[in-house]
Amino acid sequence: MEEKRFALLIDSDNVSAEYVQKILDELTKYGIVTIKRIYGDWTKSNSNKWKTVLLSNSIQPMQQFAYTNGKNATDSYMIIDAMDILYSDNVEGFCLVTSDSDFTRLAARLREAGKNVIGMGETKTPEAFVSACDRFIYLNNISGKEQDDKEKKHVRSIKAIEKAITEILDENEDAGKPMTNIGEVGSRLLKKYPDFDVRNYGYSKFSTFCEGLKAVKIHRNNNIISLINASRQDANVEEMMVKIIKEKDGVMELSLLSQELKRQFPDFSVKNYGFSQFKKFVKSFSSMKLETDKTNNKNYVRLK
Repeated sequence: MEEKRFALLIDSDNVSAEYVQKILDELTKYGIVTIKRIYGDWTKSNSNKWKTVLLSNSIQPMQQFAYTNGKNATDSYMIIDAMDILYSDNVEGFCLVTSDSDFTRLAARLREAGKNVIGMGETKTPEAFVSACDRFIYLNNISGKEQDDKEKKHVRSIKAIEKAITEILDENEDAGKPMTNIGEVGSRLLKKYPDFDVRNYGYSKFSTFCEGLKAVKIHRNNNIISLINASRQDANVEEMMVKIIKEKDGVMELSLLSQELKRQFPDFSVKNYGFSQFKKFVKSFSSMKLETDKTNNKNYVRLK
């Protein structure tokens, strides 16, 4: 599969030169950058710090004079240029680096044309622009800088993310899929929250982030990682265990219960629930108790 081609358009008024290399490194995860342009008034004295960065990274500076004080002519130039690139149809995606809400309509228009839009900006970026992108990445995450208390305020709570994940799992379970591939969960989560990034919470991988959530459980089968709604899965398993034991007059040998449960749930494993032994797993339910017959040294499960 060929890599997606991206046009990188940077609003120099809203980004520091220190981020440029990190931006390019981040974009390699999504495709190849075939167009690199940055917009600003390069006649100003403060533009000198950009010269080395632009030269070493082969980024084309686009000159726009500030004709009137208080009016941002740079924004208009960048928007017009983006539309020219769109109509040339030489790229599959755009990366708009800005923290300015004036680019909200541009992001939406590019997506309407079927282009993938990645936004990058500071934590002050308005929600409207963030939501207009397919994916939004905060610059502090790619710079490696630790967020201060003010920056952390923009981060969505883990509770909200956890709720969104369980809703996805519930929808799939209702549709007959008891487990959902972790890649699908991550993809659907980004559609809901374009700025979701596990780096906001101190993680480097989505799977590791999910391991810390109480509402979901991880199931690993070879190289495939799936997620299970913890509360619903626990309830389903307990309900089945009770049903099986009832059919045996309310008491059943532990090993036989384990075998029958695996027959009903082929992917069942106590490790998915944080246990190392089936015996300990059974003890976690209040609806049943474990007994040991000392005459034959076997364990039995009895309904309470």
